[in-house]
Amino acid sequence: MVQLPAWLPGPVQVAIPLAVLASLALVRRLDGPDGRWGRRLRSRFLLGVPWGTLVSAAGVLAVYLFVQEGWNHWRGPLTIPFSSWSYLYPVGWLLAPFSHTGPGHLVGNLTTTLAVAPLAEYFFGHFPTERGENPFFSKTTNPWIRAFVIFPAGVALVGLATSVFAWGPIIGFSGVAFAFVGFAMVRYPLLTVVAVSAQGAIRTAYRALRDPVIVGEASRSFGPPWWSGIAVQGHALGLLLGVLLGVVLLYRRRRRVGALRLWTGAVVLGFSMTLWALWWYRGESSFVLYRGLGVVFVVALAAVTTAAATADRRPLFGDVSRQQVGLLALLLPLAVMVGVAIPVNLTAVEGGNAPGDGPGIEVRGYNVTYAEHVRNQKVSAIDVEMFGETTQVTTSGVIVVNEDREIWTQAVSKGRLAFAGRTGVKVGGVGWSEVVRVRRAGWSVAGGGTAYQVWLRGPDDDRWTHSFASEPAVAGPTLANHTVAVAPNEGAFVVHVARNNSTVASAPIPAKGESVTLDGIRFVREGPRLFATYDGTRIKIATRETYN
Repeated sequence: MVQLPAWLPGPVQVAIPLAVLASLALVRRLDGPDGRWGRRLRSRFLLGVPWGTLVSAAGVLAVYLFVQEGWNHWRGPLTIPFSSWSYLYPVGWLLAPFSHTGPGHLVGNLTTTLAVAPLAEYFFGHFPTERGENPFFSKTTNPWIRAFVIFPAGVALVGLATSVFAWGPIIGFSGVAFAFVGFAMVRYPLLTVVAVSAQGAIRTAYRALRDPVIVGEASRSFGPPWWSGIAVQGHALGLLLGVLLGVVLLYRRRRRVGALRLWTGAVVLGFSMTLWALWWYRGESSFVLYRGLGVVFVVALAAVTTAAATADRRPLFGDVSRQQVGLLALLLPLAVMVGVAIPVNLTAVEGGNAPGDGPGIEVRGYNVTYAEHVRNQKVSAIDVEMFGETTQVTTSGVIVVNEDREIWTQAVSKGRLAFAGRTGVKVGGVGWSEVVRVRRAGWSVAGGGTAYQVWLRGPDDDRWTHSFASEPAVAGPTLANHTVAVAPNEGAFVVHVARNNSTVASAPIPAKGESVTLDGIRFVREGPRLFATYDGTRIKIATRETYN
């Protein structure tokens, strides 16, 4: 049997584009457009192609491949230095809206862009809308400039706005993707719903081309609620910016959309794109979702959008027109978001040292350590208490601090490290990156908690640096009026035997197959388990942590 090279596409991967082309050819034959499709596209697009969309998508992909090092590390790009940490760190807020946390994040935003941005660009148009106007009369009407300069420049400016006016650190092109949706929605509401639905089809086709056959099996996983990772305020900001720009263009061109169609499209899009997922922190690894309030928010936003987009020039009161009131209704929430964003993004990191009592790893201005129950400096930048919630939250896990870049972040949560056991934290900047390795080891006691320790290793280190040790874990069972605890001790683990709340004996946990006797109780190590034996009674005391 001849083995084909791995880089050659398989039969299914070849069949997918052929099936799509054959299906489209059938639809064209059945519809009999007689060139109408091409003429309609060429009436709005230079050569019938949405060049601005392609240029914008290519720019985002280039940032991922060459700035974030995705070319060499497709599944593990450099992300920490490319978030919008503060106005005091320009590289962050300049690159954040065009950077991504991984291939799933990138593909999701690019497929949305390829599905919706052409519709927004069609509304914008490469040619003048007035009959008889010479498109080459000025730079702003030149189709080449509009396609390759003005539209991509507008995309870049909207991206920067979603970064500069977001509430705290953001990363990703999703704010711009929502702006495409808002811009297209005010002119083509139901077509925008179809385009957003098509995004799922594009993503599925891409995944099928990449992996035509996958095998799945049941497995354990760790992760916070899916909605806790949604940057709703960034999405809402992008959508409002797109709606505002679209409404201004509608006013200029004196176009009007049916109110029912627009309201329906806005509500459907708001729900389907999870704009209702309003959430906040409720502890270190707990979050609260205000789903009911989110539904009200989506419906209210749809109402404001519809009222603004369908307003005419008739006066509402005095010399104030309905269109002016509509613009004001869109500008007010944007002004509120900007008013919150400016003081939040002007905050600076308090000291460049990483929190916690244990030593950390320093890499070219970055301080990496492990700490628990420390104040989250970015979430707690401004002290606010409202509706029973507060911005004064704490966090536990691997913390990365860089005072020069105004970076303070939990790179790996305590729970995720407990699940995985080992991980790496990539730090760096434009043109360089290094990885700090993190390792956890621990023992879980019967009927109790877990005693564990964390080590770090820098890129040039030969040895692991001990960074953190937990409190002892006391086992639930008692044996001969003795309590047993497992405690971290300078990188190792020891067994404490106590009676009447006083420790009577201690010893390191024995190696595999060995035993130790403490105050008449014999402790036997059998593989990853530790057993205690006394007067014919044998119980399991502790088990070494295992990871996934």
